[in-house]
Amino acid sequence: MTLIIVLLCILLLIILISALRINAFLAFLVVSIVAGITLGIPLNKIAGSMEKGMGDILGSLVIIITVGAMLGKLVADSGAAQKIAAVMMNIFGEKYIQWGVVVTGFLIGIPLFYGIGFVLMIPLIFSIVYKYKLPAIYIGLPMLAALSVTHGFLPPHPSPSALVIQFNANMGLTLLYGLLIAIPAIVIGGPLFSRTLKNIPSTPLQTFIPVEKSTNELPGTFNSFFTALLPVLLLVLATVFSLYANHIPALKDVVALVGQPNVVMLIALFTATLTLGIFQGKKMSYIMNIYGEAVKDVAIILLIIGGSGALKQILVDSGVSGQIAEMLKDLHMQPLFLGWLIAAVIRFCVGSATVAGLTTAGIIQPLMMATGTNPNLMVLAIGAGSLMFSHVNDSGFWMFKEYFNLSLKNTFKSWALMESIVGTVGLIGVLLLNQII
Repeated sequence: MTLIIVLLCILLLIILISALRINAFLAFLVVSIVAGITLGIPLNKIAGSMEKGMGDILGSLVIIITVGAMLGKLVADSGAAQKIAAVMMNIFGEKYIQWGVVVTGFLIGIPLFYGIGFVLMIPLIFSIVYKYKLPAIYIGLPMLAALSVTHGFLPPHPSPSALVIQFNANMGLTLLYGLLIAIPAIVIGGPLFSRTLKNIPSTPLQTFIPVEKSTNELPGTFNSFFTALLPVLLLVLATVFSLYANHIPALKDVVALVGQPNVVMLIALFTATLTLGIFQGKKMSYIMNIYGEAVKDVAIILLIIGGSGALKQILVDSGVSGQIAEMLKDLHMQPLFLGWLIAAVIRFCVGSATVAGLTTAGIIQPLMMATGTNPNLMVLAIGAGSLMFSHVNDSGFWMFKEYFNLSLKNTFKSWALMESIVGTVGLIGVLLLNQII
């Protein structure tokens, strides 16, 4: 009965948004209340769960998305994105530009959390799209597939890292196996799959359309790449320094602060204000106007993401994930496949890959230990399952839809299907590795 209620609530959400044309944020609030009542959450607790869900997800994303939008708008407006796109096109050529963005997304995705990588790379994607008149989904989906796979499969991302510790797996081996599985998953779910989506209409947010400039007006190559990729460099440096700062308390605290994603984005924005703004002859009032326009364009995205967080928390607080996991635990299946399946179903119900992974861990661990299942592969199986079935209760679904300005139907055809493809390929890779090692 619980699963039926969840499915009906998700169906209601889709009807409100697509058929009745109700604003997605308002639809999330309505469905969250309906779900809370039907799933048995005390009436006086429903509002609190919704507020907690919105606060949790926006607390971790609001600075990243707003500051990232400001950085992206400046990168686009200053001509830095145009310069980066030109350099990439020179290296890979228009014929192989997909592979260029995939490599970029994969390298950036390893150290960066998904939300930061998404916001950071959007201006680059749109710059290539507008300059070379290429389909937005054809160019954007491969890079985002790379970001998503690294988020779900590879340490040091939150869910795989926590699973490695919980299962007493080997971080290095998990990373190595994860890389072997991630590459084919990205290739199939990214460049190959996106070739079937060239006809999907997409008009990305106007804020990231780069202003075409003559060559002599563009920032230098080093300045463009350095400023756009500074968040990546800072996070990598913070990770390296943290390895050597454990015995120096003062340095450890500084590294811990500077290495926080929110602080990294603020440092990057301050640097960009100088390197792509003031040092390029722009007035501060002009730069602030750019930032103001960027925030206006992402305000609705923040509201929708907050709404998805409210629904996710209702589903978590109702105990849906635990109930479904217990139902699936009694099925007699190969442990790796069962771990993947439990994570996939929980992901479908609650929308969070991290929640799906961590919830599955507690259910599958006794079975894994009893059967002697390879813990490194179990981390990856659960990670692959946690990427499955992204839909309207997933904040990533809405970020993709709103940034690329897609219809709900086309978001399912592109983003949701891509996530399920990489999750399925990941499972196949895990099962093949299990036969070899």
